[in-house]
Amino acid sequence: MRVGTLSLAFLLAAPLLALPARPQKKDYLTDAEADKIRDADSPAQRIILFVTFAGERIKKLQYEFAHAANTELHREDTINGLINSYTGCVDDAADLIDLGVDKQENIRDGIKEMQTHGPEFLTYLKALDAKGAEVEPYKDNLDDAVEATTDAIKSADTGSKELAPPPVRRNPG
Repeated sequence: MRVGTLSLAFLLAAPLLALPARPQKKDYLTDAEADKIRDADSPAQRIILFVTFAGERIKKLQYEFAHAANTELHREDTINGLINSYTGCVDDAADLIDLGVDKQENIRDGIKEMQTHGPEFLTYLKALDAKGAEVEPYKDNLDDAVEATTDAIKSADTGSKELAPPPVRRNPG
């Protein structure tokens, strides 16, 4: 009887074990953002999406700090969450750049996106950091965001130098 129960349990569980593993959704992405990342056709598109999502977090941070008079109950949690979410997006973009360079994939558009927007993000984050006491509750996360952005810009700069040049097309004739 016991062997039969174990066999039945195994037979019922076997189809579940055969399912392919789905990539885990990052906790800082919305469902729609995760779908866009999953559906992107190339690493360059994924990098561009992560940079775009990071930019959206920066805009939300700008809004939160511009409307400080509208203090909400969980403002500190909201701002820390936005900063952490931004950092996750930038870290993932940098990781994809590093991986793309290692694999010599065509990620030039993604690198260009990071080189264009990364310095803008860094300028804003450093300006925020300079506000002193106003940003004290966010200081650790803000420092992490500055470091992540600096690293991502370095990855993009290094990647643009180390990436093999695009193939030269020759005229058949």
